[in-house]
Order: sequence, then structure tokens, then C-alpha cells
Amino acid sequence: MLGKKIKVLVVDDTIVYRKAVSDILGEMPGIEVVGVAHNGKIAVAKIQSLKPDLLTLDIEMPEMNGLEVLQYLQQHAPQVSAIMVSTLTSEGGDMTMRALELGAYDFILKPTAKNILESRQQLRSLLTPLIKAFQTGRTTIGSLQAGPRASGGRPSTSGVTGGRSKAAGPATLPLGKFATTSTSPVRRKGKSEIVTIGISTGGPNALARMMPMLPSDLGVPILIVQHMPPVFTKSLANSLNTKCALSVKEAQDGEPLEANVAYIAPGGKQMKLVASTDGTSRLIKITNDPPENSCKPSADYLFRSVADYYVGRATAVIMTGMGSDGTRGLQILKQKGAFIIGQDEQSCVVYGMPKAPADLGLTDVVTPLDNIAGEIVKSVK
Repeated sequence: MLGKKIKVLVVDDTIVYRKAVSDILGEMPGIEVVGVAHNGKIAVAKIQSLKPDLLTLDIEMPEMNGLEVLQYLQQHAPQVSAIMVSTLTSEGGDMTMRALELGAYDFILKPTAKNILESRQQLRSLLTPLIKAFQTGRTTIGSLQAGPRASGGRPSTSGVTGGRSKAAGPATLPLGKFATTSTSPVRRKGKSEIVTIGISTGGPNALARMMPMLPSDLGVPILIVQHMPPVFTKSLANSLNTKCALSVKEAQDGEPLEANVAYIAPGGKQMKLVASTDGTSRLIKITNDPPENSCKPSADYLFRSVADYYVGRATAVIMTGMGSDGTRGLQILKQKGAFIIGQDEQSCVVYGMPKAPADLGLTDVVTPLDNIAGEIVKSVK
């Protein structure tokens, strides 16, 4: 889609947001705002004539809400994608999870600033990266439910053959700010005793597809960083818990790790591991430490602590998402003998977070979304 105009229909119940979103999109190269609508019923009526590529779609609207519009798109216009505009409430979180299940590309939060200027700045910072990601690699309604895209979508991962990274294996790496001082990689000590996952844009749908493939007797805990705001991570955990054989929950400060439980880092907090007073078991520590890579929670923050406490006994998974959060942590994990799995380019909504580790040769396996669960199982059993 690079170099081609993206047609956007702005759908929002509030005139202030409709205008703000329209103005922001109108300033972006390659974006054409083809129309606006103040409820879903009007939006559906305009889709056929305006033929948008993308909707910015308010969830809570009169007459026909955002979820009902998504259901219409699935049935009548599957080529059209949607970025949801949600509110930071429990109800908003639950509805957003349902929207993502229905194939929404991603979501942003309605600004909470008290003046128009700050609201516009918040909107611009949230919306711009998603629009750019959409321009560079489109994913349409329902595509994840339908399985990995055909090879005509995006080119395959560079340097990957048969699911294995050609560059995989120990290497001397530029470890950056949070480097371990060791220059000699630790050897893997056998099967992994923990799994840790970093994921962002496209993550809820990817997790909803991958996690149910894991067996109830996996035998190890799973720690997950999904880039999300507060409230939404609890909704995500609840949604996944209904789909998975494993237990899935939002992590709580001080709780001990248990096998066959997946812990999702709370939005707006950082999550790491610490030693318990007995010196043998590990506890989850939830902190208010600063963002890393503009992320809170951050995969790097979590990965470093897993590397410290599970030397040679960890499996790390890096999945779809914008940016490079997780790369530095994976460098440290690699030096400490972790087994690293990367999602391949074709099955990612955005091939950002898995790309840098693959390019650096950190990944032991680069594989499609549908094969990740199997690789996890092989690494722990």
C-alpha cells in the first residue's frame, strides 16, 4: 500500500472527535478522508458508495454501535479494516476485546485531556503510528481468523528457510544499555522451565489464536507483556481464559509463579520476577518503574528478569508488534542460554518487534503464528 492513497471513513458519535480525527488524518500523506458519520447506521450506508479502506470507529454509538458495524463488515465488506476508538472503562475494555475478536485492526483510547489542544495532541500520537502501520502492511477484517495470509501479502522473512533462521545461534552482539557483561554465551541446560512472550499491535487476536493451542498440562508458567493500557489487560486476560485450556489471568504483585498459568502484565505497570524469601521459588513483582521504549509494560523489562532467574532454562517468544521492544531483553536472554521463537513476517499484523531479533540472529526458530504453540511445547517437554 506504500504510495497508494488510503481512504478513511471517520465514524464517531461526538462532533469534536470526528473533526479532530478528520483534521489529523487530513494532514497525513497518502490519507484521504472520504467522509464522516455520527453513528454506525449512517456509516454502513456510506461504505458502499465511498469504498473506504479503513474506518476509525467509535465503539459506543446510538442506533448501531461499533460492534454491529464490525459484524456488517465481516459479512458484506471484509476488505475494509477498522481502528476502534474506545473509552478507558471496564465496559470499554470488554467491548474492545470483542471488537478485536471480530477482526478490528487495533484500537486507540479517546483522549482524557481537558482542553482541545491537548486532546488533539493525544489523538495524533496514538493514531499516527497505527495509520502508518496500516499503510505499510494491511490486515483486513477477519484475516487472522482465516489463518495466515497467502504468500502474496508481504514478502517472507529475510534469511529464513524451512522455519529456521539462517543466522540463528550464539553470536557476539551489541547488547546496548542493559547488556550483560558476559561475552561467552551460556549453554542451554535442557528443557525450559518458563515461557515469556512479548507482543503488541495485532496481539490480542494473535494470542487468541495461539494460546488455545497450548495444552492444559504444559508444565510451566507463562509471562506475557502485551502493550495495552490499564483495564484492557484484565479484559484481555478474561477473554483468553474462556478460550484456553491453561488458566490466564492479569498478574498481581507478590503472587508466586504456578505451572499451567499464563500471567499478563497489567497495563500501565511494569512486571518482573524476584526471588522469594525461601530463595528457591520466584514471585511476580509489579512496579511503577518508568516506561522503556515508550512502553509500560515493556517486554525488555520483563525479559531481563527472566534471564536473571532462569539461566539456560527459558523460552522467549517475540510476536507481532510495532517498534523494537524486546530486542535488548532477548539479547540478554540469548547470552544466558534461552531458546527464542520469533513470529514470521507473513503472519504478523506488523513485522516490527520480531524483525530486529531475527535480523540479529537471536531467534532459534522463525515460524508462522499457527506453529508457535507447537514450538513452545517442544521447548518445555
